[in-house]
Amino acid sequence: MEILLFGITREIVGGSTLTVAPEEPMQTVGQLKTWLAERYPAMQKLSSLAVAVDSEYADDAQPLRPGQEVALIPPVSGG
Repeated sequence: MEILLFGITREIVGGSTLTVAPEEPMQTVGQLKTWLAERYPAMQKLSSLAVAVDSEYADDAQPLRPGQEVALIPPVSGG
C-alpha cells in the first residue's frame, strides 16, 4: 500500500509517500493509524489526522483493500 503524505506528516516521515509492505496486518483505517503511531511517535502529537481513501474522507472503521489510494491529511491552520 502506498500512502500519500501532506503537510507535517511529510516532515515526520521524511518524504511525500510511504510504502507499507503487504504483509503488515492493516485491515482498517484505525489499524493504519495505530501502525503509523507506533513507527512514527511524532504522529501521536498531531491534534487530528484525517485519512482519505480513494479521495474520500474515511473513519477508523473503513476497510482497506490493496490498490486503494490512501492519503494522510494533517490539521491545517490559517488566517
